Amino acid sequence: MKRLGGKVSLITGAGRGIGRGIAEKFAVEGARVVVADIDETAAKKSAEELTSAYQVETLGLFCDVTSQESVNQTVEQVKQRFGRIDVLVNNAGWDKVEPFLESEERTWDRVIQINLYGLLHTCKAVLPEMIAQGNGTVINIGSDAGRVGSSGEAVYSATKGGVIAFTKTLAREMARHQINVNCVCPGPADTPLFSEISSYNSKIADALKRSIPFRRLAKPQDIANAVAFLASDEASYITGQTLSVSGGLTMV
Repeated sequence: MKRLGGKVSLITGAGRGIGRGIAEKFAVEGARVVVADIDETAAKKSAEELTSAYQVETLGLFCDVTSQESVNQTVEQVKQRFGRIDVLVNNAGWDKVEPFLESEERTWDRVIQINLYGLLHTCKAVLPEMIAQGNGTVINIGSDAGRVGSSGEAVYSATKGGVIAFTKTLAREMARHQINVNCVCPGPADTPLFSEISSYNSKIADALKRSIPFRRLAKPQDIANAVAFLASDEASYITGQTLSVSGGLTMV
């Protein structure tokens, strides 16, 4: 039996990168997958590809996580299609690597709006639905930058530290409703976002690979495997936890 058989799973930022990898893993495990992304074309394309490859129900939707109104509309569309939301994966994120003193306030605002407010918006919209149905699972994608810091990522690290702390508090508040809330913290991963970041500094990828005990960047599948476990019934007694998937780069 597939681990996520029939579970309705809403994954933000799932049009590419880690989110796309999570969506594919969920499809493999039999979930009904909602691919939400600010790039509506990518969301719909990914959903169609997953349906074709794995014969599961999918839905590709536009979702701007920085807007509560947009998130509310997305959740309403999911409810109309599937009637419930069993798993929420808060994956949407963005970063720009630069020394803090060289960064600008408009960059801070974008990082905070996407990485932190985006998660607040989705939880605000989805958790009442999970409470009403009597169960649910939330998995927030943090970062090891939020656990140990990362040069050139001061504001990003701050938002991801916030994600970790928010996860722990939300887990305490939601436990009485039988809702699990956990956080997965990737290390450096081979994604389009990382390629964008590397374009600012061509040496960053090689330096990071040398610092990782396994001597490679994470693949989206590496992150997806951990998320799928936490979304499954096998993890029903796990809540408020932070799991690093970083090839040993951090051991906290």
